[in-house]
Amino acid sequence: MTTSGFEALRYEVADAVATITLDRPGSRNALDGTLKRELLAALRSAGRDASVRAVLLTGAGPAFCSGQDLREASAADAPPLSAIVRDTYNPLIIAMRRLEKPIVGAVNGVAAGAGASIAFACDLRVASESASFVLAFGRVGLVPDSGATWILPRLVGPARAAELALLGEPIPAREALAWGLVNRVVASEDLLGEAGALAARLATAAPRALALTKRALNRALESTLEEALDYEASLQGIAGRTADHREGLAAFLEKRAPRFTGE
Repeated sequence: MTTSGFEALRYEVADAVATITLDRPGSRNALDGTLKRELLAALRSAGRDASVRAVLLTGAGPAFCSGQDLREASAADAPPLSAIVRDTYNPLIIAMRRLEKPIVGAVNGVAAGAGASIAFACDLRVASESASFVLAFGRVGLVPDSGATWILPRLVGPARAAELALLGEPIPAREALAWGLVNRVVASEDLLGEAGALAARLATAAPRALALTKRALNRALESTLEEALDYEASLQGIAGRTADHREGLAAFLEKRAPRFTGE
């Protein structure tokens, strides 16, 4: 296991999985400037590290993330909210979606405001039974940001996205599962084990194929069927030339588990 020193989060790499734990439990992992900077740095570190094949993102304590640290944002010397969103949140969401490694969100408690947006930006979400999601922006006279208005309708459809965004009511884990907002709901004590097992499973897959698949899924959100079909064909040509494809085919024919290298 390797670890890196951060102030507001924990970053650990073991068995090809980078685990990022938001670590401001006293504020329910509210996003201050330090945590946002460090989260972006951790994501970039995972992207550069060839030994990392999947990322697990969770929160310390009873909450996943309560969103923006409002005390910091309302300080007399704080920049305008538009600048905070553009300069700190938008790069985070873009980094998550462009990271060519799957991100599993282990949502251990409430994910509120921008914290919910960060959960939505994960590729897969496993929630504990005590988890909930709430776009609480309206309670303080703000609008959803950090990609929520773009990602959420694509996850749950426009009607349910409007309900979450306009009413600002919390959606408990079981309802989130029924809506398709999360992939699995597990007992709180099993969350890290279940989410970690999912990340470990992804870490054994062909890294290049996963990266190309994530590219295709991202692009398909804005493509016509014809454009998506053509892009799939192009990516398949790239994947078909990899050593991992040759290994996967050989393993299939030899009836054994593949040993993917990312080449």
